[in-house]
Amino acid sequence: MPRHVSLRGSGDEEQPSSHRSPGAPSPGRQSPAGQPAAPARPDRPVDLDAVWAFAAGCVTPAEKPAGGSGSVPARDVPRPGTSADSETSAGPRTSAGPEPSVGIGTSVGIETEWFVVDTRVVHQPVPPERTRRALDRIAGLITGAAGPVLPGGSRLTFEPGGQLELSGPPAGLAAAVQSTAADLHLVRAALAEDGLAIVGMGVDPLRAGVRQTTASRYAAMEEHFRTGGGTSGEVMMRSTASVQVNLDLGTTPAQAAERFRLAHAVGPVLTAMFAASPALAGRRTGWRSTRQAVWSGIDAGRTGSVLDLPAQPAAGGDAGPGAAAARSGDLADRWARYLLAAKLMMIGDPLGDVGPGEDRRFVAATGGHTFGDWVAGRGPVERAPTLDDLSYHATTLFPPVRPRGWWELRYLDAQPAEGWRVAVAVATALLDDPVAAAAAAQACAPVARRWPAAAMLGMADEPLRLAAVRCLELAAAALRRAGCADLADAVELFSERYPQRGRCPADELSERFILIGPAGLLREEAHLCVSVA
Repeated sequence: MPRHVSLRGSGDEEQPSSHRSPGAPSPGRQSPAGQPAAPARPDRPVDLDAVWAFAAGCVTPAEKPAGGSGSVPARDVPRPGTSADSETSAGPRTSAGPEPSVGIGTSVGIETEWFVVDTRVVHQPVPPERTRRALDRIAGLITGAAGPVLPGGSRLTFEPGGQLELSGPPAGLAAAVQSTAADLHLVRAALAEDGLAIVGMGVDPLRAGVRQTTASRYAAMEEHFRTGGGTSGEVMMRSTASVQVNLDLGTTPAQAAERFRLAHAVGPVLTAMFAASPALAGRRTGWRSTRQAVWSGIDAGRTGSVLDLPAQPAAGGDAGPGAAAARSGDLADRWARYLLAAKLMMIGDPLGDVGPGEDRRFVAATGGHTFGDWVAGRGPVERAPTLDDLSYHATTLFPPVRPRGWWELRYLDAQPAEGWRVAVAVATALLDDPVAAAAAAQACAPVARRWPAAAMLGMADEPLRLAAVRCLELAAAALRRAGCADLADAVELFSERYPQRGRCPADELSERFILIGPAGLLREEAHLCVSVA
């Protein structure tokens, strides 16, 4: 473990993509009792059956439209409408026209997080207000109730430590990458006019993170982590950054379950090959992915894998969602029990005053109550939990693959320069192309549980390296079949530069850290990001 990081304890305030909301069952979906489920009101109290129905909505593909074939593309589904989703959903969709895509009827949502750096004084944190003023110069920037949206559709938000996040709308792979790249070009150019730049790494290698935002939810999150022991949660909030890939569930429940398991099986391999965080707060940590080391110190009930839960509910009824869960599919069952067993992080205060730009006030939950306790009448407040409370509770849980009505792949470090394109392309190709998916499952099966080795050793772990080389071959071939030759070329160059040589981005960053120190590393990365604008 990193010598200077306490790894006991805590997630980021979630910024989901614009895939469909799981806040209520899809039209026509059956309730646990087998009857058509009526639309649920966000303010209605929830019981165990309602928790299961919510969980089922998160993992069950939308039904095929009458007379149609295949799944409903996520880009054609209405945007999330609950209060929890309205503050985090990405911007308006763009029409990119027909394009080749990996797999059948699939879409991808891309979320990239970046550290903002003043190129003249790299050791000083940059307040979000300064970043926002610089970005306001971008022509075509639309500012609405959900926040600023760039011309390519990416919504701009800030993480607690001032990290800048771009959350793109779902689209076919080529279009999603193209629109995100175009938006990043605008962001880099606008920031450069003010002497700022964005840097991609899994953790900030120099600056000790401080909370830069005053939003009620972040204050509550910080208090929850601070009172829970350890520093991992606060480090995660203030000093980490990621690339998140959001993918469709699949066309059938069976395919959804298969994709969910494959996303976990390839997780250690993708974590290792894209590890890019060898230093934190001015010191090398001994990990290739310090970000993953930090996450491993957060309460496992909040960050552990949903697949680590046993397949059947525990005996005794009250330990799980009871008979309703017993009637559910395996994934819905596991996610429902995960939701119920996880500790509450914060509770919406419907009577509290809110600040500018906020839609509600939150109070930290510090008593160790779970959502299941609250449903059973043993919660931290007298009122019963509502569907809105459940929906927001789900956004405070951070498993490596999170069900949200789509699959969120949450284990990738932010990447230097343009490396995010390769990370997104590889993850999408391996899950969406049937040939690549089958072969990747076989290649990754022997290393599917090597999460600690992936974070510590990266491509220095030989079994992980061999699986990585094979997965990159499969991804490049899948991308060429899909007509994405430029992305396939980028994947092959990445493979030659890193895994084929037993290296990952963290190894290069670590070597430069030794030569020029953390300030020099930030300064060089800032210059590289400006150069690609």
